[in-house]
Amino acid sequence: MRIGLLTEGGYPYATGEARLWCDRLVRGLPQHEFELYALSRSAEQERARVPLPEHVTQVRTAPLWAPADDGRSYSRRERRRFADRFKELVRGICAGEPEPFASGLYGLAELAREQGGLYAALRSESAVRALEAACRAPGASRTVQAAQVTDLLEFVDELERMLRPLSLDWYEEPGGLGAVDISHAAAGGVAALPGLLAKRFFGVPLLVTEYGVQLRAHYLAQLDAQHAAETRPAVRALLAAFHLRLAAEIYARADFLTPGNAHARRWQERCGATRERLRTVYPGMEADRFATVGEAADCGDPDTLVWVGRIEPAKDLIALLHAFAEVRRAAPETRLRLFATAVAPGYLADCRSLAAQLFPDEAADSVTVGESPVTFEEVGGPDAPSPAEAYGAGRVVVLSSVIEGFPITLAEAMFCGRATVSTDVGAVCEVIGGTGLVVPPRNPRALAEACLSLLRDPERAQRLGAAARARALELFTVEQNVAAFQEIYLRLLAKGSVRPDGEVPFARPPEARVPGHWTSPTWAPAPDPTPEAAV
Repeated sequence: MRIGLLTEGGYPYATGEARLWCDRLVRGLPQHEFELYALSRSAEQERARVPLPEHVTQVRTAPLWAPADDGRSYSRRERRRFADRFKELVRGICAGEPEPFASGLYGLAELAREQGGLYAALRSESAVRALEAACRAPGASRTVQAAQVTDLLEFVDELERMLRPLSLDWYEEPGGLGAVDISHAAAGGVAALPGLLAKRFFGVPLLVTEYGVQLRAHYLAQLDAQHAAETRPAVRALLAAFHLRLAAEIYARADFLTPGNAHARRWQERCGATRERLRTVYPGMEADRFATVGEAADCGDPDTLVWVGRIEPAKDLIALLHAFAEVRRAAPETRLRLFATAVAPGYLADCRSLAAQLFPDEAADSVTVGESPVTFEEVGGPDAPSPAEAYGAGRVVVLSSVIEGFPITLAEAMFCGRATVSTDVGAVCEVIGGTGLVVPPRNPRALAEACLSLLRDPERAQRLGAAARARALELFTVEQNVAAFQEIYLRLLAKGSVRPDGEVPFARPPEARVPGHWTSPTWAPAPDPTPEAAV
């Protein structure tokens, strides 16, 4: 089976969990051929490609960061066709109408297939004027209606980048995306756009996997941009409207959707996905990396709380430090070790400053050098060269986030057999499933009380850790993830999605491509061509 795997800013280039799950999937299904179609976000990213197995037959990359001017000029007829389709597209964006959006999107894709790239047309004055007319039309929001010329130019620039897959040469060739058996988008949003086109024009079944809902991620990114005053309100509104319409189109057209958790599944259902095309498939993680710590339940300091993750505002380490101040008042011997996998420098400086104020350096006597009960360390450092050793530094692992999708660090702590205290955000309750303590977010007092309850009852912490490890081994391993996708691939092929030329996938058996007369074996007698033999 030929699988076209579609990514944006991920496999086979990016590091982190976004790359790892794709790599595990590809390596776990060596019986299939994989073709990678990657949209890259930077030149630096493209230089960091990971080694690929032999059954990855080709890698096609298109940059979203570089100019894509093809130097084309357009005839009057082409300009008229473009204007008609682009007006439909922006009307669907500004007025929130799904039918004009879809008609405009596929109409522009047809024009790109026939005439070539759309770079110059999408950045033309006529495109800006069409967008301005759509913004001023009845049905547009007040924020969009207030868009200025600079807002229109900025949005048109972003729109050209997001619609760049319409102009790619990935589809038509015999070895292109239009000839694969299944296109599998590793994310929603722009990553799934080539899959939409392959389904529309070539009948290729489309599978979309979202471990973090792209629409939600865009909303959060725009919220951060609003706080930082990086974009104007009208631009944010237009971008949000485009991503909403694109997500709705993807959820409506995809043959199957695999959210990574129930939290993501609810987002998809609210945006139009139907339940019969949904199946939750949890991320697959390598349990062997955590086996040594997970099987040693008594390892780690019983008086140490551990936090692991990216130090950024969404993780709310400020609340964790305030909670730990209450823990220290009740249990003065307790320590907090913060292990960073990555950092937002400004936020790290704020956390260090608060820790220095709340916990001045302490010394046992008048001749001993003082030290803080809170330490900021890195995964990969001398005291924790691996994530497993970081989790193993204590008996209780804490997650204090205010925003989460699927909490990877929480699942890793469960593989390590650690008792956990978490805030009730994202898919936390679904992942924990009763094997840890969950408290409301932004509530340092509740966080402190939950931590103290486990520190004071080590036997309970050990029982919860054992139950957490058993749950993780049942639900979150690479093996269960790969088996689920293998079943889904076969299910999509079994549906017999007919292509525009009338061919059903696997209608011609593989033997038909073998040279020779495979239907007439050499040991079989030759048929008698005489009419009498046929009577």
